[in-house]
Amino acid sequence: MKKNNVYLWTGNGWGKTTSALGVALRAIGHGHKVIIVQFMKGRKDIGEYKIQKRLKPNYKIYQFGTKKFINLKNPSQQDKKLAQQGFEYAKKIIEQKPNLLILDEINLAARIGLLNTNEIIKFLDKVPKNINMYLTGRYAPKKLIERADYVTDIREIKSPPLTKKAKKGIDY
Repeated sequence: MKKNNVYLWTGNGWGKTTSALGVALRAIGHGHKVIIVQFMKGRKDIGEYKIQKRLKPNYKIYQFGTKKFINLKNPSQQDKKLAQQGFEYAKKIIEQKPNLLILDEINLAARIGLLNTNEIIKFLDKVPKNINMYLTGRYAPKKLIERADYVTDIREIKSPPLTKKAKKGIDY
């Protein structure tokens, strides 16, 4: 049985979610349906969330996180609960048969223990072959890298000091 295509973007550089949004825009341009499930994100003022009104019905985004940054070394019970809810939602959302399902920050959610890597792989193996999967997030577990068909590691070579303010419309 042919597996679906799994694209995985990881690394410490900027652009993993941005790449996913680029392929989402490309897919929508061809009339395809795109669904994004964001883990560990809950801000509604970000461009990819705000644009859904203009791109519907071909674009939907669902967030499973708080507005605050997660403590990667000590995630809260709420962070764990939201990640699990997001994963269960992703399992159900494939019934809508999107052409592209983006699981944004799932790599990091698995790495810090919010989700079980083996359960993610079982899910990927059950997704129908006509649904392309896009996984993003730094520190992708080795098993997810091995399961993916395409893997890109984005390295940071240069960036401004963290004291610079994020740019609206570019960084969020």
